[in-house]
Amino acid sequence: MKLGRHAGPDDDIDALLDDFVTRGWLSEQRLVEQVVNHSKRFGAARVLNDLRRRGVDPVLLGEAAAPLKQGELAVAREVWRRRFGTPPTSAEERLRQLRFLRNRGFSGSTIARVLKDGAIDDDPPDDPLD
Repeated sequence: MKLGRHAGPDDDIDALLDDFVTRGWLSEQRLVEQVVNHSKRFGAARVLNDLRRRGVDPVLLGEAAAPLKQGELAVAREVWRRRFGTPPTSAEERLRQLRFLRNRGFSGSTIARVLKDGAIDDDPPDDPLD
C-alpha cells in the first residue's frame, strides 16, 4: 500500500481511510466525477474503460456513461480541430486521423461524423438578436 510507506509504526491507516470516507473525501462517486471532469480530451469508451479498470461500481459507470456519450461529438471535434484542423486529403491521412481519434476512445460513429464534417458544428449558432 502506497500510504503505508509514509505512515509511522503507530499510525492506523485503516482508521485514517475510514475517516476520509466518513468525511466524503474518499468515495467511488468522487473518483468518477474527478475522472470524468478531467477527461475532456478522450472519448466515452476510454474514460469508462479507465474507470472499469479501477474497479468502479457498474451502477456508477452507467450513470457516468450518458453524459460522456452525449457530449462526445463536441469533444471529438475539438480534439480533432486542435490536432489536425483540416479534413484529410488522402486515404493515408484519413486513416491517420481515424487511428488518432480511435486511440482517444471515440466511437466509430463519432469519428465518422468528425471526419465527414470536419469541425462543422451541427448546432445552429445562437441568434444574437434573441
